[in-house]
Amino acid sequence: KYCESSRGPLKVRLTLNQAGKKKSRRLARAAKAAAIAPRPLKLLRPAVHCQTQRYSAKVRLGKGFTIEELKAAGLTARYARTVGIAVDHRRTNKSAESLAANVARLEEYKSKLIVFPKKRLSKVKNGDSSAEECKAATQFVGTVLPLAKASNEIVMADVPSQEVSAFTQMRVARKETKVAGFRVSVANREEK
Repeated sequence: KYCESSRGPLKVRLTLNQAGKKKSRRLARAAKAAAIAPRPLKLLRPAVHCQTQRYSAKVRLGKGFTIEELKAAGLTARYARTVGIAVDHRRTNKSAESLAANVARLEEYKSKLIVFPKKRLSKVKNGDSSAEECKAATQFVGTVLPLAKASNEIVMADVPSQEVSAFTQMRVARKETKVAGFRVSVANREEK
């Protein structure tokens, strides 16, 4: 990995294997998907707010759901991990709104979830899906329940229209204060 130059040997890292690595990563992903089928390749992640005041308005996918969120949705952390839900025991809920949003996310996931029986041909137990649903199940590809992008277009119909313009009021007030001294001097001249 050394390349000769006028300054002596230079340590250069070559990336001639980039295309090969790309292919091997793709094959590894495909092999993993085939091994865990019909389970989805990715886990369900919570909607969290970004850190710091600058980015806190932005919502992204987090690492995992809190224990409190799982409890509100009627799940245990141990069971959630077995049905494709990411759990983060370190995260805490700081607002009721984000807690409610993530509980709603869990409820939506639970409604779409198909749970196979532990043994192939065993009887359907409580919490398991029916045989027809299990037969019709297909592997989900991509992000599980992706976040809906908020539209950032401002509709002029939503903006309230005012009869009196604030800008005009400010301009008139500025002009009045400028002319006030001149008007006083004119009034004094008229009195004399």
